[in-house]
Amino acid sequence: MTVAKVGRRQSRRTALFLLYQWDLTGQPLASLYDGTPDDFALGLAEAIAERAPELDERITAASDAWAADRLGTLERNILRIGVYELEEGTVPAEVAINEAVVLAKRYATEDAARLVNGILGRIMREETS
Repeated sequence: MTVAKVGRRQSRRTALFLLYQWDLTGQPLASLYDGTPDDFALGLAEAIAERAPELDERITAASDAWAADRLGTLERNILRIGVYELEEGTVPAEVAINEAVVLAKRYATEDAARLVNGILGRIMREETS
């Protein structure tokens, strides 16, 4: 059996869907997912779920008026992915932010994309100063 190679953008999308379902239902990450998530997506989602409270603190601290738990489930999980990737440094900061903004534009709204960009940009600036 050959496994199709999945790009990182698609894997982030899968991780977002896993996290979204986990956040809404409290069920294990892959239990509601139709199919088998690729290793990168599952690893990313598991790492983020494990660190969700800590990531939410970073999001809340960087957001002017919105605690992470007041954000929509989708926006919160997009931000968790972005903050995680910024902190881990597995991709350049600009890539982490751009990928999160792309997810927000595709699956949420333009306003959500601006919010994601603003919060992640602030976190990036804090880390580089």
